[in-house]
Amino acid sequence: MKLLGKLLISLILVLLLLIVLIYMLLQTSWGAGWLSRQLTRHSDYQVSIGGINHSWTNFSEIQLDNVSVGKKGTLPTLVAKRVLAELGVRQLNDPWHVNRLQLQEGTLNLDPAAPSWPLQADTLQLNGMAVSAPHGDWRLNGQNVNAGISPWQPQIGYPLGRQARFQLSARSLTLNGVPAQNVLVQGEVNNQALTLDNLGADLYQGELTGTARRAPDGSWQVDTLRLSNVRLQSEKTLHDFLRQVFSVPKITLRRVDLIDARMEGVNWAFNDLDLTLRDMTFQNGDWSAQDGSLSFNASDLINGGVHLTDTLANMTFSPQGVEIRQFSGRWERGLLRTSGRWLRQDRKLALDEMMIAGLEYTLPANWRASWLQPLPSWLAGVSVDRLSANRNLIIDITPAFPFQITALDVTGRRLVLARDHQWGVWSGNLTLNGSDATFNKTDVRQPSLTLNATGDALSNQRVERFHRRGAAGSHRNRQPAPGAGFYAQPQRAGGPG
Repeated sequence: MKLLGKLLISLILVLLLLIVLIYMLLQTSWGAGWLSRQLTRHSDYQVSIGGINHSWTNFSEIQLDNVSVGKKGTLPTLVAKRVLAELGVRQLNDPWHVNRLQLQEGTLNLDPAAPSWPLQADTLQLNGMAVSAPHGDWRLNGQNVNAGISPWQPQIGYPLGRQARFQLSARSLTLNGVPAQNVLVQGEVNNQALTLDNLGADLYQGELTGTARRAPDGSWQVDTLRLSNVRLQSEKTLHDFLRQVFSVPKITLRRVDLIDARMEGVNWAFNDLDLTLRDMTFQNGDWSAQDGSLSFNASDLINGGVHLTDTLANMTFSPQGVEIRQFSGRWERGLLRTSGRWLRQDRKLALDEMMIAGLEYTLPANWRASWLQPLPSWLAGVSVDRLSANRNLIIDITPAFPFQITALDVTGRRLVLARDHQWGVWSGNLTLNGSDATFNKTDVRQPSLTLNATGDALSNQRVERFHRRGAAGSHRNRQPAPGAGFYAQPQRAGGPG
């Protein structure tokens, strides 16, 4: 019996000695290489470990140095200078689950379609890591990333797990081609749903803050978004730029503030733009709202050949359309002011009033052809209840028939200026008076024109003028063809020779 006890004690001592020997060998370069080969041989991963360290002062922690892990035949998924794993009693029945996993100073490549890692952790920490995800809907590249994810239970299609809280900061991060610096994100993943409780970044030399949520169907709701002092330069046209911004399937904007923004693209620019947008939804190239609003002001708005300065606008949006409560600005040295509404059902722009003063405008060379072109699908008609224009200068330098009208005053009532997507004077009363004019090199003093339009007929037309031979005038009724421009050739009424 004593011999059996001594034998048992000897076996225990030998076993303890072997454990100590293995413990010490594993912390050598040979032991780290042997463990790397065993893990590679008995798994689908290519594993390389440069060193293993353990300290009895931090008994539950194991440190791995110069680690590289990746699927066999592919680039490494993880390359880290140091990996810290905090173990616990759970390893007794779940050896691939650790309490805490910390990755330091390396690179982490994420692919949602790649097989999930067998390793899980109550908390995953990234310290000074470079993170890239070149595939999927979120193409991401981040530098000097610090992050915490709890719990971390990766699955195929869910590199962060199905349910987890996360916090991330990065010195620089590029998401879907949009670069940002000093990024901070806090939020939660719940299957296909994503919540961003706090979002902040330096973006295009400005600052961004906001909160947002993504639903399982891919639609977004932005509760708050604030962009300050943005300086953006784009290689896209305004149409392509806006299409990229609203490229998600559906996005609802509860409140968006743009403060002192300067943006520039191909043939468009906004300078000193302040904008507030509330309660709007964009989907499939269209918008919807129950009680939305838009207000903005800018020192410069440029789109193609149109350049507005000192622009101010206030609008509300509803299922019926857009209520233009105020719109004013300066164009071609003149002042513009209008109010009215755009009706969604009829796709018509109905202006209550429109005022133009001090305009100095040279008509483009193709203005006659543009006049005959149909209007876009969203604008079937244009009407102005009250039109007034004062002290305007209009110039046409077309060689065939150049003209110039100085100090042009215009008054109009109940005008229909577009119908069935076609410009024209279709209805209403219009009076034009000028101080001086030149028509095809012929000087005219105090030209005057009065139009009364009803349906397709121009009636009670009156043209008066004074030139060096005397006064001339005419009266004429006309029924123009649809879309045809209106031109009047006055007949001489007589006067001193």
